[in-house]
Amino acid sequence: MFTLLVFLLCVASSVSVKGAAAAAGPRLNNNQLYKFSYTTEVLVDRTRGSNKGSAGYRISSDVDVNLVWRDPSSDDDQLIQLAISNVRLEPVSRRSQKKNVLHGSTTESVLGKTNLAALTKPFLVHLRNGKTKAFYSYWSEPATIKNLKRGLASLMQVQLNTGKVIENDVSGRCTVEYRAVKGQVTRTKILETCKTPETGFTTHSQVLGVKRKSSSVTTFTLEDGFIRSASAEETHSLAVNSRRSAAAKVLSRQTLTLVAVEGGTLEAAGKDVPGVVKSIDPKLAAVGIIAEKVKSQCKGCPSLFEHWQAQQKQLEPASLSKATAPRSFLALIQSIRKASKDEILKVLKSASKTSLPQVVDAVTSSQTVASLDAMLEFLNFTDAKGLVLQERFLYACGFASHPNERMLRALLDISKGKIGSTDIKESVVIIMGALVHKLCEKGGCNLPTVEQVKDMILVGPDSTQVESEVQMYLLALKNSMLPEAIPIFTKYAESEVGAYSTIALTALERYNSDLMTEEVKQTVNRVYHQNRRIYEKNVRAAAADVILSSNPSYTEVKNLLLSIGNLPHEMNKYMLSKIQDIVRFQLPASKVITQAMKDMISHNYDRFSKVGSSSAYSGFMAQSADVTSTYSLDILYSGSGILRRSNMNIYGASKGAMLHGLQVAIEAQGLESLIAATPDEGEKDLESFAGMSALLFDVQLRPVTFFKGYSDLMSKMFSMTGEPMNVVKGLILLTDHSEVIQLQSGLKASAEFQGGLAIDISGGMEISLWYRESKTSVNNRGALVVTGNVTVDMDFMRAGVEVSFETEASLDFITTVQFSEYPFLVCMQMDKTTFPVSEYLTKYESLSSGKSIVSRKSKKQLVPGSEFPLHQENSNMCKKVFDSSW
Repeated sequence: MFTLLVFLLCVASSVSVKGAAAAAGPRLNNNQLYKFSYTTEVLVDRTRGSNKGSAGYRISSDVDVNLVWRDPSSDDDQLIQLAISNVRLEPVSRRSQKKNVLHGSTTESVLGKTNLAALTKPFLVHLRNGKTKAFYSYWSEPATIKNLKRGLASLMQVQLNTGKVIENDVSGRCTVEYRAVKGQVTRTKILETCKTPETGFTTHSQVLGVKRKSSSVTTFTLEDGFIRSASAEETHSLAVNSRRSAAAKVLSRQTLTLVAVEGGTLEAAGKDVPGVVKSIDPKLAAVGIIAEKVKSQCKGCPSLFEHWQAQQKQLEPASLSKATAPRSFLALIQSIRKASKDEILKVLKSASKTSLPQVVDAVTSSQTVASLDAMLEFLNFTDAKGLVLQERFLYACGFASHPNERMLRALLDISKGKIGSTDIKESVVIIMGALVHKLCEKGGCNLPTVEQVKDMILVGPDSTQVESEVQMYLLALKNSMLPEAIPIFTKYAESEVGAYSTIALTALERYNSDLMTEEVKQTVNRVYHQNRRIYEKNVRAAAADVILSSNPSYTEVKNLLLSIGNLPHEMNKYMLSKIQDIVRFQLPASKVITQAMKDMISHNYDRFSKVGSSSAYSGFMAQSADVTSTYSLDILYSGSGILRRSNMNIYGASKGAMLHGLQVAIEAQGLESLIAATPDEGEKDLESFAGMSALLFDVQLRPVTFFKGYSDLMSKMFSMTGEPMNVVKGLILLTDHSEVIQLQSGLKASAEFQGGLAIDISGGMEISLWYRESKTSVNNRGALVVTGNVTVDMDFMRAGVEVSFETEASLDFITTVQFSEYPFLVCMQMDKTTFPVSEYLTKYESLSSGKSIVSRKSKKQLVPGSEFPLHQENSNMCKKVFDSSW
């Protein structure tokens, strides 16, 4: 009897302890049925303004929840059943019948009988301590239906104490913060941490990229240890960094409310969860709580070839200056990304000779396995006649938004094979350097192919005696931006070949000043001050640029100031103008220059009153809250009045990121004999030469030669038409952002932002001995289109929004020099024409039956043309030039 009494006391004690233990998650009572109302809705719209009129839909239903099994040793280890019923579909906001895509439809007609039956079939969730350990449904069910069920199951997941945890739900594996206060729990999901099977890609450049802001908050109200209500709101906003008005958002809401509690079924018998599940239905399987991929099928969509036939006219050369060209280019890329290699080859082979270069741009920019394979099969690099198409392919690779190792491997294989054109051989190697830079920035510097190309270009300059090949490797290293290349550039900065020195110095200028060691700085200063040998003026000017952009010391700046007055005439004027421009435009070196100029020895009238026509000037092209665009124009002349170097740069800055959008440099040398003038110091034996080099969106392109050698110069002089020579022409994919956003409701939103640019950069140089006048021109023509598309597609129903803007513009830079007398007259002009800017907003909803609703809005404005301001001295000179011309 005593023994029995002790036993009962122990049992009572253990029960009381167990009952007193705090619950880790919500607990269901046995033999009870919890009846909920459930709604999930999704809206897509532009980011600004109210949600009224947003595209989207709402799914409402009833949900029954009951306990199936509980672990006898733990009240927080539960298997629950959920059953969805009475499903209803409706628009997310009130609208007229005409604008209601669901008007006249039933839930079954929209979802389909099979989908509706699958959605209303009960499923099981294994909860342990309030967290989902397993999700049981049927493999045969459509992925969209399973994901909707996962969204509901994820809403049942909650812990009752404050803290930060990592947990799995339909969104993926995410870090979640819980905050519990008096019967209410707030769950904040840190969406940036979520890891999902579906990965996207984005643009290499931050300035041209897209930024997403996301939030997800769920509020639970609990009563008697179970969920009374749950309300979740999740928002994702995406905006183009350079124009944040081009933005779209997706808003997802879930609401679960307890309506009633009724008598239910008893717990099932069983030792463990798998056994209980099998006893209920052997076909039920643990299919995972994380959402699975949904393959969207486009019914009635045109094939790639049909799409190409519809867009072909917009991609002819005559249309490239219009916004329709980049818009068609972007649409074609989307179609190519879904196509097979054979489909792509069919388009390439059917395109006209004039439209084919634009097709090559689109196919290469698509950056899929099939598109790369198609291009490699289509192009014959042994044929020198195919230079235009081959170079367009290479440039598109260089501008690639998200290149991979396979693309670099393809170029490496091409470089090792037979190449018919020397120009193409150079371009292949130069573009490989650009791909190395982009892959290294993405953390791929140790990839086998990247390592192989790095080794090749790092040893390249010293592996050959051919001048063009040395320049090729130096330009490839300039594109690569490898820290390991700095010692190589430092060595070649002091080369006896002016072209090597110029490339090396302009490459060093691109590096972060933190990488400029004392050894590098000493070398660059030796070049500028000619401590070891005499250098050409343009080499010394490039060295000065490096010094002034690399966080110069007080001593370095003072020595530069002291050199003014002891340089060749035009070099004096150039350096004086450069110093004044840095101070006026408040560039980084302005503070130390201002400090050094307090010394009257280095800053006095004699030194700062030097005359000449060379100049350096910086200014703003555009300023907005999103992006700041600046330009700089540097002109250096020889003492005889002939252009030595012209350098135009355009930069874009956004939120601390910088993009070198454009650089066009024209160089000329050895032309003094044309006017019987005396060459400057260090330039007596230079071969006659004129050429142009372009850097576009941080990618150095292969330089173009106007003429080289006296005989070539004479033939070009007599055949010169004044028509500019093309440097780069084509279609460029600037912005390329693609991602799948997994919503907590189980729905998926796909976001596609793309920006396309049709560009034509040309340059020319005219010399008239009769009028003793020279003219250089750089002409830039372009059309830009940026589109952003956010779509929620459930196969049977689709809603989306597209935001876009477009513009067409031109920018001309012309320099006229009259060298009939000294000081010669120089007039620089930088003009932009009046150009339109259009913005569009499109919202759409459609059903699998083909019924659709589309609404469109647009806004257009004209931006007046203008001549960009340069220094007052230039304005005075232009008046004299045009007065004398008249």
